[in-house]
Amino acid sequence: MEENTTALNAQQEADAKQESLKNEVQPEAEIQESQDYSEKSLNEILSLFEQMIQEGDQQKLYKNAEPIKAGFYKVLRKEKIASGVFVEPGMGEQTQNPFEEVEKAFKDLYAQYKSSRANFNQEMQAKKEENLAEKTKIIEGIKELREKAEDMNHTLPAFRKLQARWKATGNVPQENAREIWDQYNRAVEDFYDFLKLNKEYRDLDFKKNYEQKIELCKKAELLVEDKDAVKAFNELQKLHEEWKEIGPVSKENREEIWERFKAATSKVNKRHQDFFSNLKEEQKANLKAKTEICELAEAIAAEEVTDSNKWNALSKKMAALQTKWKSIGFAARKDNQKIYDRFRAACDKFYNAKRVFYTEFKNVMQENLKKKEELCIQAEQIKDTDDWKKGTDQLINLQNVWKTIGPVARKQSDAVWKRFRAACDEFFDRKAKHFGAEGEKFEENLAAKKAVIEEIKNYTSNGPESDKEALENFLSKWNSIGFVPFKEKDSLQKEFDSALNVHFSAIRDLDAEKKMGRIRRLISEAKNPGKSDRGIRTEREKLLNKFRKLETDIATLENNMGFFAKSKNADKLIEDIKAKIASGKEELKALEQKIKMIDKEF
Repeated sequence: MEENTTALNAQQEADAKQESLKNEVQPEAEIQESQDYSEKSLNEILSLFEQMIQEGDQQKLYKNAEPIKAGFYKVLRKEKIASGVFVEPGMGEQTQNPFEEVEKAFKDLYAQYKSSRANFNQEMQAKKEENLAEKTKIIEGIKELREKAEDMNHTLPAFRKLQARWKATGNVPQENAREIWDQYNRAVEDFYDFLKLNKEYRDLDFKKNYEQKIELCKKAELLVEDKDAVKAFNELQKLHEEWKEIGPVSKENREEIWERFKAATSKVNKRHQDFFSNLKEEQKANLKAKTEICELAEAIAAEEVTDSNKWNALSKKMAALQTKWKSIGFAARKDNQKIYDRFRAACDKFYNAKRVFYTEFKNVMQENLKKKEELCIQAEQIKDTDDWKKGTDQLINLQNVWKTIGPVARKQSDAVWKRFRAACDEFFDRKAKHFGAEGEKFEENLAAKKAVIEEIKNYTSNGPESDKEALENFLSKWNSIGFVPFKEKDSLQKEFDSALNVHFSAIRDLDAEKKMGRIRRLISEAKNPGKSDRGIRTEREKLLNKFRKLETDIATLENNMGFFAKSKNADKLIEDIKAKIASGKEELKALEQKIKMIDKEF
């Protein structure tokens, strides 16, 4: 009786220590974020949901069903709004709903999931009831062993089989778990009291239990080295369940084996706690990084944009923020959805404003196209007239009006301009033939300019000062000569520039270098840390607008040169226009060089 009491006390002591250790173990936290399905399309969500239902993994379904449902209706609502189908409460009913079929398909899948979940819960509850009945039978079997007067060789193996059946039997309903365990524990205690194990058999039993617990210690110690702290923690819980089911060991081994198992348990728990502490810090860092991205996105969305170049630049910045966002991990569950909604709101605000701008801009360009097409019609009606004075005045007026009209779409811009210019050219070509004498003058000018080119080619340098003076003389002489035939002017200008570059490139480069001073200063300022590049971007926009306007002005002046008949009053005007064109072309080159410098740096 004394030996049986010792065994019972050992069992009770082991169970008490087990309960104490369980209080040390921290509950497992959820480490895997529920997937955000709102970034997928409706069909992708349906396909994923249907696949999960077919796989039949109830745990996976239970975890993902509600996030899938939330994501589906979030995407559905956005697509309804985008397509004009969505109607706010009180605003009337929508007669047609193109999303009806996909919404019905989702509801059918969700009903299928709810039905399967209900069946699964019923099956699980039924299984727990079966386990309760089985464990009740096991308890009754232990009680029956105690009442039988058979020898120990039969009773002990029968008892061990009942213990094995108990261990193999699964969970019971929660409301019965405590009571059934107490009943089993009392039955075991009574059995040990009854059994009156002799010392020899008890020592054999202690040895067997000791060997099993050593194996559990080894397994627990291997878990300390497992890189997956969460997996190791879960495996440790299973080892504790096994430990609980193993009987006591001898008194001299009891403390030593327990301390060994407890030490391994503490290390696994510590790694588990550290994992979640580190995860918490990582989630804080992710939240901070995402908050900074939100602030940048909100600043971009708040900017006032009035031209397409700036929209393009800001769109690239917003796309870069979106790419960076995807590279950052999750924030804590309580913050993750909030910070995502904040970023999404900034993106939506930006892209909605961009869409409105381009819709309005497209309408404006369409109106501009109509206006320019009307000018084409008017020019085409004038081009065949022989009233040179009236026709010239009318076309000049149309060209001035043309300059006041804003841009049209790129794919239509060249076509409408060529149409307008063709009408103007046809009139002025007819006028040039009519005034043939002016054509002869153009040929004389051509010969004179070719002579200047030959003069430059034969020039011999006499030093920097002499070269500078010679350059000014050549430019003055060139600009003083009148117009040449239109088809010759571009090739002649290139030949002139090429000849100048052979002898005077250093002087011309120095002049250009001085003109670049402001641009370089702005570029330098923009590259300084903490400085904005707004100044250089604004400068580029100004230069580009000036370049386009000047290019149009020169083209108009060149067309207008053929407008004027030779007379006393026209000669001075022609000379003024010639000077403006020459000056404008030089300025065009300087502007182009400045724009290229900015584009190269940015």
